[in-house]
Amino acid sequence: MKSLERDLGLPTVLAISIGAMIGSGIFILPALALETAGPSVVLAYLLAGVLVLPAALSKSEMATAMPEAGGTYIYIERGMGPLLGTVAGVGTWFSLAFKGGLALVGGVPYLLIAFDLPVKPVALALAAVLILVNLLGAKQTGRLQVVIVVAMLAALSWFVVGSAASVQQTNFEPFFTGGAGGLLAATGLVFVSYAGVTKVASIAEEVEDPDRNIPLGILGSLGFTTLLYVLIVAIMVGVTDAGVVADSAVPVADAARATVGTLGVGAVVLAAVLALVSTANAGILSSSRYPFAMARDGLVPESLAAVSERFGTPATSITLTGGVLLALIAFVPIREIAKLASAFQILVFILINLTIVAFRKGEMEYDPSFESPLYPWTQAFGVLGGVVLITQMGGTAILGAVVITVGSVAWYVAYARPRIQREGAATDVVRRRVGEDLLAETEDAITGETYEVLVALTSEVSREREAALLRMAADIVRPHDGRVVVVWFEEVPDQAPLETAVETQSPAEVRFEDRTDDLAVDLDVDVDVGEIVSHDTKHAIVNFAEHRRVDMILAEHERLRLRSRLVGDPIDWVVRHAPTDVLLVDNRGYDRPRTVELASDGGPFNPDQVAVTEAIASQNGSEVLLRDAGAGDGPDQRERTLGEFRDRFADLLSVPVSWSPAEGAADGSSAPDLRIRRGADHRLRGALFDRESSRPPTCTEITVYPHESSQPGLVRRLLERVIF
Repeated sequence: MKSLERDLGLPTVLAISIGAMIGSGIFILPALALETAGPSVVLAYLLAGVLVLPAALSKSEMATAMPEAGGTYIYIERGMGPLLGTVAGVGTWFSLAFKGGLALVGGVPYLLIAFDLPVKPVALALAAVLILVNLLGAKQTGRLQVVIVVAMLAALSWFVVGSAASVQQTNFEPFFTGGAGGLLAATGLVFVSYAGVTKVASIAEEVEDPDRNIPLGILGSLGFTTLLYVLIVAIMVGVTDAGVVADSAVPVADAARATVGTLGVGAVVLAAVLALVSTANAGILSSSRYPFAMARDGLVPESLAAVSERFGTPATSITLTGGVLLALIAFVPIREIAKLASAFQILVFILINLTIVAFRKGEMEYDPSFESPLYPWTQAFGVLGGVVLITQMGGTAILGAVVITVGSVAWYVAYARPRIQREGAATDVVRRRVGEDLLAETEDAITGETYEVLVALTSEVSREREAALLRMAADIVRPHDGRVVVVWFEEVPDQAPLETAVETQSPAEVRFEDRTDDLAVDLDVDVDVGEIVSHDTKHAIVNFAEHRRVDMILAEHERLRLRSRLVGDPIDWVVRHAPTDVLLVDNRGYDRPRTVELASDGGPFNPDQVAVTEAIASQNGSEVLLRDAGAGDGPDQRERTLGEFRDRFADLLSVPVSWSPAEGAADGSSAPDLRIRRGADHRLRGALFDRESSRPPTCTEITVYPHESSQPGLVRRLLERVIF
């Protein structure tokens, strides 16, 4: 695939960045912001520039590490993963197009001062010319940008020099007419004025010496533009009454009319037109690189990554971007364009500040030549400031950003996800952090204190299966010097007195205590035996466990039949209401298992599940086979991290450990003698409907249901399912 040429030097980089900012932010938005905040609009521009700085520093660092076309999309996609990368790419693409449309529609009223022309047709014509210029090449675009910016700055300098002496201090009193709320609202509104500061990163693949020119271009243009914004807005406020500028469609021209006369107004009109055309030009140049970069990563159709053989530009991407720009100019109100552009820029800048943390904490290759100072406090300030500002944007802007986000997610799920296998640095950072917590929790569970296991027996349990349950319970408690509590639960009809039921026990039931005592001698553990007669076995089990304060309940349970799935099963009620962990056994015999399979449910192994496995395997000299059906088919970084996790996990066990990604014995290994599974979390899918519930086991199977008190929160469980 043909690559883009590196032919943009530092002057062009500065021109693109400055030109992308000095547009609607100074020639259109001051009127709206002054109406909201009064004279403190000057402070609003300064505050917005300060809040943009963390994202500018973060983006400068990432641009030197990854000087590729796509800018924001590339960084968020590589750092936060393709899902958020899609959201950022589509959203920023629209946002830059919104800002370009705002610049053109808002710039035409300045032309109306000298010419009687319709706004939208002129804006559409200017947009068509700029689209054509961008199709001809980045170098031509960059040269045009330099000319535009030089002429624009010359005109604005004339306005500043000619107006400074006319500033009246009384025009700034009272300063905070809108209060703190008005200041923040105005800051959020003018935030989009600085969105262009990082546009140059989207064309980093075309910048000469990117390690030097990108940071200098971004930070230099931000400092210069912030100073210029504050200076010009202060002069606008100081030379006019608030009502004059606040209600104006051409606020800078009105301010110039009061100080520098007709010739000065002409210079301002020229500067406004040049600035707004410059903003639109830079918007087309940078925004068109987003679908280009996304196409190269497989998130959008590959045709958008095509580079023109004749002009060396991504022609298809530019054409699509131009079409969106023309549609915005023709059909979307200018005020709504401004709100949507600003709201999504704040969201994207929040993501940018989070992304740099993902890169620095992750294991991906990341070697920037420029590093953001005061990390991570700079980024934390940027995130917090963005969150505060976005709350001031109003419902319409936030709703629009949500719609774009949901649409991007839907596109990713429907189109991109089946085509790519990639994840971001943040996912690996979270996976490692969760993995460390899991390893610590697993070690604590394995080396836990003495505890008691309640073996709940009913009349449906045969003597052979009864003996298997007791041997199993003994193996679980023996490493902890624990105790087995064996209770026979007898249920009688509601109309039958419990005393009569006890008096009419069968000889087999009467001998239960005697035969259990005989078996306990061989188990080499303390065993307590008892019998309980009740009208409701499930309540009796839970009540006894709560009264005795046992640490685990062990009971038989067969795979669910259709009737059980529809109307429920008593033992499942026990799982949901027991005050402790519950182990349900599909009992097919238990006699010194040689191979114990520790089965994954699609997420990481639960610490309680592992503790049971370790206890049984250590008491029988068993080999543990780790079955992880979700492993072996993910991105390389995921497999490396999970491989490290499995190695450290195996070191926690005192028995031989082997691993296989296959399910069952399909990989050719012998079937296990015992399988230990984790029961599905009812908070996620319902306790009964885990993915293996309909498949009959080929060996005795223990399903571990950890009590909610020992389980992580719902968010953590969902996170585990996604990243493991």
